[in-house]
Amino acid sequence: MSATTDKKVVINKRQKGLSREALEKLSQTELIDKIVQLEAYNFQLRNLLHKKLTEHDRSNAEYAELLGKETEATVPKESTQSSKVQKQRKFDWSSAHRRHVLLKVTYFGWDYQGFACQEDSNDTIESHLFRALTRTCLIESRATSNYHRCGRTDKEVSAFCQVISIDLRSKHAPETQLESAALSSEIDYCGLLNRVLPKNIQCVAWMPLRSPVYSARFDCTSRSYRYYFPKGDLDIEAMQEACKLLVGHSDFRNFCKMDVHNGVTKFIRNLQAARVAPCEERLNHTGYDMYYLEIKANAFLWHQIRCIMAVLLLVGQQREQPRIVSDLLDVETNPCKPQYTPALGLPLNLFHCDFRDRTTRKLNHHPADGDEDDEAMDTSAMEVEINENSAVEKDLTNWIYNEENLQKLIENVQSEWTQFSVKSTMIRNVLQQLEHLLEANYHQKHSVTAQVLLLQDSVKPRQYLPLLERKRCESLENRIEHFVKKQRLIVKDES
Repeated sequence: MSATTDKKVVINKRQKGLSREALEKLSQTELIDKIVQLEAYNFQLRNLLHKKLTEHDRSNAEYAELLGKETEATVPKESTQSSKVQKQRKFDWSSAHRRHVLLKVTYFGWDYQGFACQEDSNDTIESHLFRALTRTCLIESRATSNYHRCGRTDKEVSAFCQVISIDLRSKHAPETQLESAALSSEIDYCGLLNRVLPKNIQCVAWMPLRSPVYSARFDCTSRSYRYYFPKGDLDIEAMQEACKLLVGHSDFRNFCKMDVHNGVTKFIRNLQAARVAPCEERLNHTGYDMYYLEIKANAFLWHQIRCIMAVLLLVGQQREQPRIVSDLLDVETNPCKPQYTPALGLPLNLFHCDFRDRTTRKLNHHPADGDEDDEAMDTSAMEVEINENSAVEKDLTNWIYNEENLQKLIENVQSEWTQFSVKSTMIRNVLQQLEHLLEANYHQKHSVTAQVLLLQDSVKPRQYLPLLERKRCESLENRIEHFVKKQRLIVKDES
């Protein structure tokens, strides 16, 4: 191992553009060249953005200013009129009270471009969430909302228990906000947001917090994900055996997509539990039985679960032995990741999160946004020992639910279930007919069990090449050295 990894590697936060003093020293010709260069770059960015945006995004007023007159013409007059009305009725935040809360959000991510906001897409969970928060006047702006997210799910990934911490407008003064009367008469945060959010993004509950710096990101002690999959031709027992080898403090660089250019150079995670279990108690003992992989850890790396699932699928298909997990975790012997495709993101779900009772953060540590030093997918929990028997009052309280909101949420989810269950039943009936035709006409002894093919990028190689015999990715040291040369990273001596 290189000595580079023993030192601290940080992102080189260079100043963007020249300072005013440096610009004043440039000649007229140099300034004109710079303006021409910036205008050309701006033109390229505008074309790139125009290609990536959907029709819905193009009709959004937020992008009209960026894309110029062409997009402005597509913005409906109603939206421009409504924006004028909103400007006239601007909410007065000078006298508003705020309270720090946790919000529990559930969403189905298959129609979205991931959770976190993106520059080239308006179709993310976070974008919809902040539009709803602003529209309902629960926050003044994202920058002033003291916002943190628990996990950062990728494109198509869903969540039953995504949690954010945020400052919301309150009816009550800070000194009375935790009284039972204030809690019972507080703004119905979930009901208010759910009325303006899409039906597949909904708030489940909120929790008042005692500490103004409690963070859904830094004070989360564990996150549990579930990955759903059909049995197909998989050897479930072999997958369960491989799962046991994943548990513990290990270096998971061979089970993730490295995000070195964002400053992620430490890949040790505490994987607390891993299991493969059936979704239903009664199984039909066919390839259509549904199972899930459940993994619990303090934090996750980018595509970590999808890479783990890809390897487990190979074990389940008996192309690899369960011991391949131990081989890939041995980064001394295998410092470079074999090339393989992560499993599909669609079946992944952020299922549960655990939080410590009291925050470990100081009152003066109050960043404006959850993106500060954010890792690629999830954030590292701060491992600190806390005396639970201490007399200090807990920061966490209790989740506050609303019966009417829960009933409406169940109705929405039942609508989703009905839609997909009808499709699933229709497809299953077609499969039964086709399987009967195959058996009747060709008398095949073994049925077709290719249900998991989609999860593996739908590619079936003619001849399987074992993982440890495949071409390897670059080593961590080489990647760090590459980005140090590009001045994206700086290697510092921790001493």
